[in-house]
Amino acid sequence: MLTIGSRGSKLALWQANWVKARLEELGCAAGIEIIKTSGDQFQHGPLKEIGNKGLFTKEIEEALLDGRIDLAVHSLKDMPAAVPAGLQIAATPEREDARDVIAGSRLADLKIDARIGTSSIRRIAQLYAWRADLIIEPLRGNVDTRLRKLDEGQFDAIILAAAGLHRLGWRDRITEYLPASVMCPAIGQGALAIETRNDDGEASRVCRQLDHFPTRAAVTAERAMLTILGGGCQVPVGAHATVDGDQLHLRAIVATPDGRRLLRAEISGSVTEARHLGGELGKKLLVDGAGEILHSVFEAPV
Repeated sequence: MLTIGSRGSKLALWQANWVKARLEELGCAAGIEIIKTSGDQFQHGPLKEIGNKGLFTKEIEEALLDGRIDLAVHSLKDMPAAVPAGLQIAATPEREDARDVIAGSRLADLKIDARIGTSSIRRIAQLYAWRADLIIEPLRGNVDTRLRKLDEGQFDAIILAAAGLHRLGWRDRITEYLPASVMCPAIGQGALAIETRNDDGEASRVCRQLDHFPTRAAVTAERAMLTILGGGCQVPVGAHATVDGDQLHLRAIVATPDGRRLLRAEISGSVTEARHLGGELGKKLLVDGAGEILHSVFEAPV
């Protein structure tokens, strides 16, 4: 039997159980082990205070390297651009909706000085770029916790990922889907990453059967761009790749946290050149000033 490592949130367990069911359809029995990560343990204050990379993956990857689990199921957007030595992303199943959504009010209907809940630097930057009057307040915790705080009146609206609400059966909580032209998603948002040891073991062989090529190409382009920029999951960087037949289109943004400077760039090409396209877009953003923006974010006091 294969052991799946997962965080303990309702959404993480939904994702782990979904993979467990797919493995069992392939004739492979599997169980789930819950592992608490640094990001789960640090529930107050900016995530930047405890580092920028691997907040929701580090402890799970350590268990994978130690042989305590056979595979891990992550939200791909939580994974840093570099996978630790000895590990691999064995599969990226078909992606859910990659967009961000707003719950509580439509974006255009927000009153002056409306209170918006989110702790994502990427979302904050794009909200401020759209409307500088908004009052953006920290909002962390699991999806159900965030919705409860909205219902209690702590916020006029909150920003969430569509994929999580879809997977948990809470589509009715979505007030509006935000197009990537307005709110460029996080790298890998909506996609799952099934991580295994980089060997030819049973977990690696079986999990490869769950890979979805268009999703793999899209997230490869997004993560290649992130690699060039040198960012983790807690940076004001967004990217969204789409695949149409043999063509891939990638758009991206890099912004200052206050939204006063926001770089946009796009590139298209063959889906077989996904990694190259992502790298080229990353280089273009660096030429346009992305390095200066990201340096200022990393160096700013918390």
